[in-house]
Amino acid sequence: MSTALITGASGGIGYELALEHVRRGGDVILVARREEKLREYKAKWESTYGVNVHVIGMDLAQRGSAQELHDAVSAKGLTVDILINNAGFGQYGLFEESDLDRAMQMLELNIVTLTALTRLFVVDMVRRRSGRIMNVASTASFQPVPLMTLYAATKAFVLSFSEALNNEVSDRGVTVTALCPGPTTSGFQDVAAMHEARMVDRRLMATSADVARFGYDAMMRGKPVAVHGLLNRITTFLVRLTPRSIILYIGRMIAEKR
Repeated sequence: MSTALITGASGGIGYELALEHVRRGGDVILVARREEKLREYKAKWESTYGVNVHVIGMDLAQRGSAQELHDAVSAKGLTVDILINNAGFGQYGLFEESDLDRAMQMLELNIVTLTALTRLFVVDMVRRRSGRIMNVASTASFQPVPLMTLYAATKAFVLSFSEALNNEVSDRGVTVTALCPGPTTSGFQDVAAMHEARMVDRRLMATSADVARFGYDAMMRGKPVAVHGLLNRITTFLVRLTPRSIILYIGRMIAEKR
């Protein structure tokens, strides 16, 4: 069975993606800052599912962390068959009032580390003519979102990058999937400090487990873009047909506080 490397695996969608893989009998390499949580999963999953769970505690928002992670995996003699770039976070509020250091960390994690990890691992996958990559994007990838200005822009990069790369490598046995969930009960809102935004309605939000199951299946089928949820699929389609001024107005309206 294949080995999957999952970043941001200590909670939310990343945790559920890792659990989805081990339930199907695969080994995992779990990466996150909260190493103690990963070691809890290791003990439980190895005894329950009979798989190998490797743990690497690392802050991927730091420059050079992608190379450090690739080196650590190589040192363990592991082959990564599936790369899941899930780690990322958001920032909510007026851009002019944002914490600049935090914003730069978000760019580093959401774009730079994701790109570097993909580059480092896709080389081996292409050489083997086999591999799956999932980059976790967002429904925010499809349009600008006021009050989440920079976050939406980072996810637009992830979507564009993933689609183009899939076109380059899919004829050589490697596929790249951009998973695009809408608002999800994943802890993302806590990190982004956006509890009062209109879009955050837990009665309507998908669960991390549902998103992970949908995304994992789409990745294994080699689907380039996987938008979770019928309403989200309709919305992202309508974005292409709607004037940008209206999209911005609606985006601002649903992002503002209740």
